[in-house]
Amino acid sequence: MISSVSSLPRSAHRSRPEATPYVDLTRAEWSALREKTPLPLTAEEVEKLRGLGDVIDLDEVRDIYLPLSRLLNLYVGATDGLRSALNTFLGEQGSQSGTPFVIGVAGSVAVGKSTVARLLQALLSRWPEHPRVELVTTDGFLLPTKELQDRGLLSRKGFPESYDRRALTRFVADIKAGKDEVTAPVYSHLIYDIVPGQLLTVRRPDILIVEGLNVLQPALPGKDGRTRVGLADYFDFSVYVDARPEDIERWYLNRFRKLRETAFQNPSSYFRKYTQVSEEEALDYARTTWRTINKPNLLENVAPTRGRAALVLRKGPDHKVQRLSLRKL
Repeated sequence: MISSVSSLPRSAHRSRPEATPYVDLTRAEWSALREKTPLPLTAEEVEKLRGLGDVIDLDEVRDIYLPLSRLLNLYVGATDGLRSALNTFLGEQGSQSGTPFVIGVAGSVAVGKSTVARLLQALLSRWPEHPRVELVTTDGFLLPTKELQDRGLLSRKGFPESYDRRALTRFVADIKAGKDEVTAPVYSHLIYDIVPGQLLTVRRPDILIVEGLNVLQPALPGKDGRTRVGLADYFDFSVYVDARPEDIERWYLNRFRKLRETAFQNPSSYFRKYTQVSEEEALDYARTTWRTINKPNLLENVAPTRGRAALVLRKGPDHKVQRLSLRKL
């Protein structure tokens, strides 16, 4: 007689591997998947793409981002094939040719997601199949500082409610629909605000990369309770850059120190005041900002979206990717 699951010994239940939609890979296993993909970037180019405080070199690009560019190139080709098949089924051959492939890149403040997005843009644009690769950050869709102040949200900057989420979703939807020209507001980290009258124009890219804290969040229900289409619903692939909160805090404070010595010195900088006090006073401000804003946002809003990503890059204390989780199809 075959035993039921409930009658199995407790040890047998524990020995069963936990079901997961991901394939977990070590750095070495992932690196081997690049096969013979050539490295198109020089050390100087990588240095220009690297964010302040991020640690990245040609070995990291070769081991982590070359395999990812190869995978994404395969995804783009496969998506084009699926679109062609659907159009054939609908009798609409060629009606949606050239629909951009959209990639979302999410993660905490100071985790290095901007560097990841810039590297992907540089690597993907070297593939002959899709030379036009655009990168847009969600900072441009933050509400202006005056509006954040009026709404009592200035201390919540970076939280989901501090963005014009409807405008951001409409922007990506218009690009996905193949509009010839789509514009987005421009954010300045120097003045810590939206730049009045300045727009970023995107013209029919082959690939669009959207980078930001909350890009993987599901849509909120409308006032009528009905589910809406969210930003992530337009993504063809998504990446979450992951690390332990204590490591991210250390990177955040190190970056703040370096900014205090560089960009904050600009007379126009919103943060110039932190160059005119002692380093310890400035770092106390940074620690408070991390503890009251960035860490709560990470734990409450950003990290819970990790399970929605197609690929999770897990960084170690040295900022280098150690393990990866790739969602199965």
